Amino acid sequence: MKILMVLTSHDKLGETGLKTGFWLEELAAPYYVFKDAGAEITLASPLGGQPPLDPKSAEEGFQTDATRRFEADADATAQLADTVKLAAVAHDTFDAVFYPGGHGPLWDLAEDAQSIALIEAFHAAGKPVSLVCHAPGVLKHVKDGDGNPLVAGKKVTGFTNTEEEAVELTEIVPFLVEDMLKGNGGEYSCGDDWAPYVLQDGLLITGQNPASSEGAAEKLIAAVNS
Repeated sequence: MKILMVLTSHDKLGETGLKTGFWLEELAAPYYVFKDAGAEITLASPLGGQPPLDPKSAEEGFQTDATRRFEADADATAQLADTVKLAAVAHDTFDAVFYPGGHGPLWDLAEDAQSIALIEAFHAAGKPVSLVCHAPGVLKHVKDGDGNPLVAGKKVTGFTNTEEEAVELTEIVPFLVEDMLKGNGGEYSCGDDWAPYVLQDGLLITGQNPASSEGAAEKLIAAVNS
């Protein structure tokens, strides 16, 4: 089993002067779900090389067993430091794709033509696509085979408006994930803020927040094996 994980290359939190990037738990938890299932993992990002880590996600209060395992794993950290350029990957060499979140993807991956085409190719080839937290935002411009938004009519979730309000970034982000998914015709629902909540609709798997990362990855493995 070969799984592609796509990370953001964007490190600026709007005009705040603060840094953003990917959220560590949303990489680490799925990474070990995949690795422990025997999968071969490739990490990619728009610019290649070391993707930016949201520094807040490395703070002690956000650490988990998976993040500590990742940071102590020399092979994993070396792989992260040398991600493949997104332009160099194609869906036909992978069985599935997973997008970790963090706020970064809302700026780059949501507008990235290569990412959009890649997701469309995975979906057209009947391969599962999983995205967690802010990463469902990268579906903003993704279309299905008929030219409709990929999320239209599908059960989806993602970072809630109230979760965004809680981290005080509602006015900073380029768009709100919940609003975008609803605006594109998605049948959006969510669980309690910060609690695990994962939905699967056919080949599309979405998780609401960092706590949903492991569940979203487990559903991806099950979808590949089905």
